[in-house]
Amino acid sequence: MAGKRIAKLLCKDHAVDVSRFISACFNLCCDYNSSLLLSLSQRVVYITAMNQLDILVSIALDLTSVIHAEERYRRLLEALHRVIPYDASALLRLQGDELVPIVSRGLSPDAMGRRFALREHPRLAIICKSAEPVHFPADSNLPDPFDGLLADDAGEFKRIHACFGCPLRIRDELVGVLTADAARPNAFDGTDRQFLSAVGALAAAEMQTTRLIEALEQSAERQGLIARDLMRDVQIRQGTDLIGTSPAIERLRQDMDLVARSDFTVLIMGETGVGKELVARAVHAGSDRHDEPMLYVNCAALPESLADSELFGHVRGAFTGATADRPGKFEVASGGTLFLDEIGELPFSVQPKLLRALQQGEIQRVGSDKMTKADVRVIAATNRNLEEEVKAGKFRADLFHRLCVYPLTVPPLRERVDDIPILAGYFCDITRQQLGLGPVRLAPQAIDVLKAYRWPGNVRELGNVLSRAVLKAAAGIPRGDTVILQSAHLGSDFADQATSVEFENGPGTEARIFRGLGMQEATKKFQKSLIQQSLTEHAGNWSAAARSLEMHRSNLHHLAVRLGLK
Repeated sequence: MAGKRIAKLLCKDHAVDVSRFISACFNLCCDYNSSLLLSLSQRVVYITAMNQLDILVSIALDLTSVIHAEERYRRLLEALHRVIPYDASALLRLQGDELVPIVSRGLSPDAMGRRFALREHPRLAIICKSAEPVHFPADSNLPDPFDGLLADDAGEFKRIHACFGCPLRIRDELVGVLTADAARPNAFDGTDRQFLSAVGALAAAEMQTTRLIEALEQSAERQGLIARDLMRDVQIRQGTDLIGTSPAIERLRQDMDLVARSDFTVLIMGETGVGKELVARAVHAGSDRHDEPMLYVNCAALPESLADSELFGHVRGAFTGATADRPGKFEVASGGTLFLDEIGELPFSVQPKLLRALQQGEIQRVGSDKMTKADVRVIAATNRNLEEEVKAGKFRADLFHRLCVYPLTVPPLRERVDDIPILAGYFCDITRQQLGLGPVRLAPQAIDVLKAYRWPGNVRELGNVLSRAVLKAAAGIPRGDTVILQSAHLGSDFADQATSVEFENGPGTEARIFRGLGMQEATKKFQKSLIQQSLTEHAGNWSAAARSLEMHRSNLHHLAVRLGLK
């Protein structure tokens, strides 16, 4: 009986209902009667359905495997590519009214740093409103959000002609979108929508089980001091996402996830502009205190005469101007987190009281003899070498060791060069929204130049550079048109990097670079470019660079001084 049902399914215009087909196949196997499936006229349909079944089983097994969520998503896209000939595919999570890429295949690296607002991308909006997969006509006039973002564009900024998207829903709630794009107009003709729906259901289930739930509650009934600090907190916050996929950032994320679940004091170290405050907020958000406020104190801005009162409070009459009792930051933040930025600048006279607060959980207001308990987690940050400060007598050794229960070091941008395209895409998208521009795309050479630069100001400097560059690139471009950011828009500080990139990658560029130069000047230019390249490859390590250049370190040092590199 099962064999007859299979025959009916296969002979009806070869249009197979996948779910009914799979059910019938299982029944057929139980009856040991599979001969009807092997007829030549139905073999293609059978093989296609079996491939789809294999894909679904593979995805289902991955979802239950003990592997990282991102790896599951990546395998899903790879499995999908075995039956759907796309050039690029992406899995995006819905956050508010934006879609944020989680993983992609076939897209340029900077695509992962972008945010796709539904009001700006009609195709994505249509997919989100649909109850089933959407296949857009090849001649659709709607702009595709991934135009110019294919990995194999090589600067040509190709338009996408074939596009489909699948809404990902859990109990009618939209959680994300799965998209596939191809440059060939008819690439997706005949794609089985029921199969896509099944894939979408599995992807939605995985996204639902792995997405992070962040609930930052702000109560209108909070006392005035908390409300004021929370408002300031919102204003200074630049975002909460730690962007990047480099090994250095992945290791930092693992350490952050580990220490966030504890109540340990955390000391965040790193150069200026690396994102120490961002790390502090992420640790707080991942802690059991995430629904309480995280208050911010800039220790460098605290005058020594007021630092004690600001941190621990005072009573009325404690000093001139103390007209009422006032709680300090430790009391206001009770139950939550206190972020002490630039802790290396804290006045030496206040450090003993901070040490007692950390060790005993006790604070004393200025002018009071009463000790008060404060349940506060402290996260501190500094760009100074506190061990050297301790040796110099500028910072208490016991306070340093009490702060450094769990140290986190944020890597400089030069040690995470592979994250630069992702960060560049993110900053370009932020600037595009601020300026009200059309799509902003980075030319491949511009990304190469950004990766070759040393970034003394780290991520903060990268954001500022790209903001200026987008503004320059948009000059004279009609509003709404695509803005293409070239290396020339980055400014004069990047001239050497542009020359080096052109020398490495451009065919026949050697003659253009050294045209009009004498032998001595051309030699200097070449030496400077070669040294900069070696330093970039070895993360600024002069000894390693000297070995790669087959030079003694002292000789490289003297040459760098003559060339103006030191």
